[in-house]
Parts: sequence; C-alpha cells; structure tokens
Amino acid sequence: MVIAQINTSEINFREAINELREEKNALILSHNYQIPEIQDLADVVGDSLNLSLQALKSDKDLIVFCGVNFMAETASILAPNKKVVIPDLKAGCSLADTINVQQLREWKDKHPDTVVISYINTSAAIKAESDYCCTSSNAVKVVEEIPLNKEILFLPDLFLGAYIENMTGRKMHIWPGECHVHAKLTANEINTMKNDLPDADFLVHPECGCVSNIMYELSEGNIKNDNTKILSTDGMIKYANQSNAKEFVVATETGILHQLQKQNPEKKFHPVKDDAVCEYMKMITLEKLYRSINEEIYEVKVPEEIAKRAIKPITRMINIV
Repeated sequence: MVIAQINTSEINFREAINELREEKNALILSHNYQIPEIQDLADVVGDSLNLSLQALKSDKDLIVFCGVNFMAETASILAPNKKVVIPDLKAGCSLADTINVQQLREWKDKHPDTVVISYINTSAAIKAESDYCCTSSNAVKVVEEIPLNKEILFLPDLFLGAYIENMTGRKMHIWPGECHVHAKLTANEINTMKNDLPDADFLVHPECGCVSNIMYELSEGNIKNDNTKILSTDGMIKYANQSNAKEFVVATETGILHQLQKQNPEKKFHPVKDDAVCEYMKMITLEKLYRSINEEIYEVKVPEEIAKRAIKPITRMINIV
C-alpha cells in the first residue's frame, strides 16, 4: 500500500488525531511521563502496567501506546490479538538496556536453581527468561512469595533490589543496573527541600526506576520520613486530591506533575529536580502520534515463542497485589 505524502505543517494535529481515533477504532494510551499535549489527548493516562491492562480489556482494534518500547511489548503480550503500535521506535529505556538476554543466561548459569525476578522495566526477551516480574509497588510482596531456601536473582535495578533487601531482610543477587534519571535525585537535596517546605507533603512515585534510589535512602534512614508517601500513579493523584496540604514535594520524573497540577490547580507541586526528565519519554510528539495512527506504525509484535514464556512471569506479577 502506498501512503500519500502529507504536508503536516497544514494539519491541526489535535483535530486530526481525534478524527482518526474514531475512524481507526483506536485506543490512545499515555504514560504519565509523556509531554502534556500527549497526556491531554489520551484516552487513558497511567503507569506502564495499568496501561497494558487497559489494552487487554479494550475492545478497540488499534492500541497506540505512547510510552517506551518495553511497555508496548507488555501490552502486545497481554493482548496478542490486537495491533499495538508505538509512535517512535527509538523510545527506549536506559534501565532496561543495562542487561541483555546473553548476560542474563550467563548470570543464571553461575547461579543454577535460583528464582529470577525481573522488574517490569525489562524487554520481553528478559521477561521470558524470568520466573517472576514485579513492579515497584509489589516487589516486596513478590520476594516474600519465594521460599527462603531459594536464592534470588533480582534485576536490573540495583537500588530497588537494595530497598527490597532492607524491607525484607532477604539477601539477593542484584544486577548493577540503574536509571539515568534518578542519578539526579540525592538525599541531601531532598532533605534541604523538606527543610525549606516543612508543611509540604513528600510524595515518591517509583514508576520506571527513576526514584528507586530515594526508596533505598528512605529505608536507610538517610531521608527524613515525616509526611512521606510512596504511591502509585493513581494513589499519588488520589492522595493529592484528598490531602489538606497546600504544597507537595514530588520525587519522580517531572511528567507526572502535569496530572497533579491539572487536577489540583489551587495546590503547588515542587519537583525535587526540574531536570529529572527522561528524554525517551519525551520523544513522542503530536505529529508522531498522528502519523502512528494514520499509517498504523510502528507495530510492536513480540514473537510468539517469547510471548508464551513471558506471559507466565507477567501473570504472576499481576496476581500478587
């Protein structure tokens, strides 16, 4: 099929996307770290697992996943009969890229008869080599499911692994991977902000590993724990809506501030760092979203053999809440 060349400079992307959404029977999913314009156009805004579950439940023909590659892969695994596309194939994840399948297999060979737990921020191929997946929210519970006589390989987030060890008292073998965003968030900076804003609530959003080091520092006692809440996307927004606090210090990638401010215009939200930005999440634009729906590109389809193996650890993750 030949796609006619279109002069995109003459297009009102918002109107065009809304028209195509109906024409293509499409569901637009946006991670809460996407740019505000994408979030405002999406049918659903949320964290990676919730968005994949929305793809599974949807009766739409086309799933347009505005996020990064591993998220679209998870949606494809959970909804194999739907067409899943991502507007930019280059939208990757620095944390997921810290380990590949060959490295994991070699690690497993060195530690036979172990249980492999992979954070959701991993490729489908890595998930297929794992026994369990986990999110930041249920990682402790997943580890607590494993018999004490079993060794655990935990990957790829070293800070989330250290946090789990502190919370459970369970020693694990931990892969030394990290997200490039959280390196910008330090305990000293957070304590300074908390001192400067003593009446503010401190909200920690651990999605995508961008603040797993903050969770670790909290468990070590290096960050003051007063007025501190570790919350999922939905939990953070619900808490901010209901809290009597007028100001909040937020430790996460800055994208989630859009939803918080949008729903609470009378309250102030201060990012721990203004430049705690994932450039991969910001790669998707209105023009790329338009092209993705219009041309149904770029399809993310996990090979059947990998998908069949990866669905098992993903299902175990979903069932442990």
